[in-house]
Amino acid sequence: MANPLDDIFDSFDKNKIFNDKTVLQSRYKPEEILYRDEQIKQVASILAPVLRGERPSNLFLYGKTGTGKTLSIQFVKDELLKRFKKDSPFSLRIEYLNCKLKKISDTEYRILAELIKKLGGEVSQTGLPTQAVYSKFVELIDSKKQMVILILDEIDQTTKKISDDFLYNLTRLNSELSKSQLSIIGISNDLTFLDEIDSRVRSSLSEEEVVFHPYNALQLQKILKERASVCFKEGIVDSGVIEKCSAYAAREHGDARRALDLLRIAGELAERDGSGKILIKHLDEANNKLERDKILDVIGSEPKQHHFVLYSIIKLHEEKGKDPFFTGDVYNLYQSLCQKNKLDILTQRRVSDIVQEFDMLGIINVTVVSKGRGGRMREIKLAISKDIIGKAKELIENSI
Repeated sequence: MANPLDDIFDSFDKNKIFNDKTVLQSRYKPEEILYRDEQIKQVASILAPVLRGERPSNLFLYGKTGTGKTLSIQFVKDELLKRFKKDSPFSLRIEYLNCKLKKISDTEYRILAELIKKLGGEVSQTGLPTQAVYSKFVELIDSKKQMVILILDEIDQTTKKISDDFLYNLTRLNSELSKSQLSIIGISNDLTFLDEIDSRVRSSLSEEEVVFHPYNALQLQKILKERASVCFKEGIVDSGVIEKCSAYAAREHGDARRALDLLRIAGELAERDGSGKILIKHLDEANNKLERDKILDVIGSEPKQHHFVLYSIIKLHEEKGKDPFFTGDVYNLYQSLCQKNKLDILTQRRVSDIVQEFDMLGIINVTVVSKGRGGRMREIKLAISKDIIGKAKELIENSI
């Protein structure tokens, strides 16, 4: 009896779409980073003193998602390490950490433990006082004569989940070091991040700043055409696909990462279709899929209190079906959930603000209705599809 999966696997064996899919993935490092010469030169000139044993200024890179910040700093990092002389009287360590990774940004302890691991040390994930882990971190850096540069991507997550004190201590660490020196490079998509942190941290962290502006549609087209020529087999991308892909991404604040993801997913959908070409319809399907994923990313990055409010809304939606419910209903269920999970209970006004934030994100719809003498009330309905509701619920349950 023929295996019903044979046809599927056979069609993938005869791949007609991709030459090298990794070219459109985030970990790919192109030989040339288009339209970022100015920023790369700025970063290189700020960090260059490290090659002669001088501590470079702390550096802050900011710009919206997909504007080449991480790609550019990784490029400069690789070039610095190539140029560094192995017979120098000091060592050079450049370590990268994404602070948004799950179970890293939750506590100061976990970030320090991860940094210790990257520097070649070891510490248990729990069990020690935070001060002891901090002391081990300092001891490890100062164990020999070395220049250490820490690249903290999504650095704003540390202040959202912990406090400004962690960054302040990190930027002031050089006063505790005798043999080594430390510089911090912070990367953030949040353009208002520096305005919201303590002035002491701001002045220490952003000694130098480099701004990454969004790509425009024509720049995105050039980036996509260059990658597509390597990624796909010849003649596979139909007319108008790259132009529309660029337009989609330009609308999303010039996000090159989104543009590359869109094109890759469109290629995967064409491959599953058994199509000989990537068509506009595949691109539109890919865009719809990414929109769904984006909502889940937004939900996943919200703080725990926001998760409890949204979970209350989802539970009420499940209980009431098409019947409307109100902010007061959400607050009552939210209080109950907080008590069960031993979480501090926010005021009703603050929960109303969080409800409004979810409305602005398009996750729920809030309508103000008049109740006559009873005043005005806010009616709430979920605005996301059934499959996203299920995934959002599972995501929140795993986090709480």
